[in-house]
Amino acid sequence: MSAPVFDALRFQAASFDVIAASHAPPSLLAQRQTSRLERLLQAAQQGSAFYRERLPATPVAADFARVQPVMRDELMQRFADWVTDPALQLDELRGFTAGLARVGEGFKGYMAWESSGTSGRPGVFVQDAATLAVYDALEAVRHRVRAPHGLFNPYTAAGLGERTALVTATQGHFASIVSFERLRRINRWFGQTSASFDIQQPLGDLCRQLQAFGPTIVATYPTAATLLAERQQAGALAIHPHHVVTGGESLGGGARALIGSALGTTVRASYGASEFLPIAWECGHGQLHVNSDWVILEPVDEKLRPVPPGELSHSVLLTNLANLVQPVIRYDLGDQVTLQPGRCACGSALPVIEVLGRRDDILRVPAAGGRGGDVALLPLALSTVIEEQGGVFDFQLQQRGPRSLVLRIANAGVEGHAAMARCKQALAAYLEAQGAAPVRVHGEIGCHLPRGLSGKACRMMFG
Repeated sequence: MSAPVFDALRFQAASFDVIAASHAPPSLLAQRQTSRLERLLQAAQQGSAFYRERLPATPVAADFARVQPVMRDELMQRFADWVTDPALQLDELRGFTAGLARVGEGFKGYMAWESSGTSGRPGVFVQDAATLAVYDALEAVRHRVRAPHGLFNPYTAAGLGERTALVTATQGHFASIVSFERLRRINRWFGQTSASFDIQQPLGDLCRQLQAFGPTIVATYPTAATLLAERQQAGALAIHPHHVVTGGESLGGGARALIGSALGTTVRASYGASEFLPIAWECGHGQLHVNSDWVILEPVDEKLRPVPPGELSHSVLLTNLANLVQPVIRYDLGDQVTLQPGRCACGSALPVIEVLGRRDDILRVPAAGGRGGDVALLPLALSTVIEEQGGVFDFQLQQRGPRSLVLRIANAGVEGHAAMARCKQALAAYLEAQGAAPVRVHGEIGCHLPRGLSGKACRMMFG
């Protein structure tokens, strides 16, 4: 068993830096960003064969806007040229993330996780101790949750008395579960007072497990939190968290109000990605602040040109200023964001954004046994089933009636038929496990799948 990666001294230094920058004026934040950008460009030019082709011999921050944007598939296809450590081999990383036994463990001195595959084939991302120290510091200082009796901080013993539940997709090396399990291994007390819960299991089982655990803090997707709130209203769940933290999907005002009212809790949103885990945090005024001292977000139009503040972007380019091992520079993330003009009333100089993320529908099918009622199917749970068990990453699932689903996939030919068979089998098993009545899945292969407003495919929808 390989220990999770954690450097206490780096974490302490990064935390002091984040604390100082949190109260810095825009000019000092810009200085930090510029110096870190030049360090990143130089490291990429020296250590990455991929970026040597794109950067000047001695790159400086002024060259940044001329760097050609990149896509995930392009980087993954040239993984060996992309990373700056030749010991990182994609085949070995794929093998490491293929099983679940080592979730939360280190890999050759790194932490590795895979993306969900929403924008195509999943990527594999590695983080060294220095990068993780930055992520940890941002989470501990800015993303922290204030409990009634003090500061909740799982990196220290300050979270005594808290019980933290992560409700997520646990059947893969995804960033959320890897980070959570890493944290549980690093901090023994947090490991004893926290637990992860699989979002793919039947909702009734999930509710029983959560109620037995009694969380004071719940972290999950907005759609999952909404279903838990509905169960609480119906008397099928009785938990009393004082904070619910959401991510992975857009949190609308209606969902926020329902979750807060039904669970009697404060609801906070966050924004992150596999490419940079803690992109933005929500302040007490309900605004998402970008951690611009460590990440650069560039809202762009369909031709990858900058869009002004106040205008919704077609996509956004992300640059990770912390990771020098796997440089992410002007990476097309695919999300739509709006950079808000002016400064937040909370006083922070960190920029404020609004994010138009995934807006997939929750599908509902009849319950088995003729007992009435329906079974809610969470978008990210269904996505995980199709990706992990079906091996398909470009798809759309549409509900046409109470017992009729249409699955469209991009795969064609013989492989398309084989992939569809795997997906149908996986969906049938999942629906049965959820307590759903038999549902017919109609398959269509070789499909062109339109992208939604977020730039990503709208995967779950009513027809």
